[in-house]
Amino acid sequence: MKTIGILGGMSWESTQHYYRLINEEVRERLGGLNSARILLASVNFQDVEPHMRAGNWDEVAATLCDHALRLERAGADFLVLATNTMHKLAPRIEQRISIPLLHIADATARNIMDMGLATVGLLGTRHTMEEDFYTARLVRHGLTPLVPESVPERAEVDRIIFQELCRGRVLNESRRAYDDIIAKLAARGAEAVILGCTEIGLLVSSGPVPLIDTTSVHARAAVRLALDGF
Repeated sequence: MKTIGILGGMSWESTQHYYRLINEEVRERLGGLNSARILLASVNFQDVEPHMRAGNWDEVAATLCDHALRLERAGADFLVLATNTMHKLAPRIEQRISIPLLHIADATARNIMDMGLATVGLLGTRHTMEEDFYTARLVRHGLTPLVPESVPERAEVDRIIFQELCRGRVLNESRRAYDDIIAKLAARGAEAVILGCTEIGLLVSSGPVPLIDTTSVHARAAVRLALDGF
């Protein structure tokens, strides 16, 4: 079994689910008292988020690269970046480490293709929805991503993530807002909707089309890599 290096804390609300899901999957695969070999570096999101909001990505990258290198030196065989948005910096992290990084968009795309789907909605932070570091990765796999059409809708999706879900707040009115946006994506042709922020699965779990929880998909992919090899 390979050792999984998890770079999390962005936010810890979703990172704890990575730990649980990975260990549950290992126990399901191996039985008995088996659990995953995990090294965890948990970033203080309060230190990172202001730089992200200000567009100071060099500072964010420096922090993440430092933690990634610590995981590598500690013995991690590969890296799992437990956040969708920070995959904006995945190329920079990959340049600094010598172990593989299991990209969340690649794992998600493979899961969707295994379902035989092609057109998918995407919800996440505004960076994930509006920039191309994530959507371009999906397109590279042959998928057609759709994001909420209006700026106010994308802003509301982003607000709920940072002001509520990352703080452990799960509100019914926000669930209704997400349900409405998901329904609109389905009406535009989305065959499934990617919950492209690792916290969104805390809020919604069902809809008019399948919902792809990236936390669960990424965690299962990490276990496959740890047990079955590269």
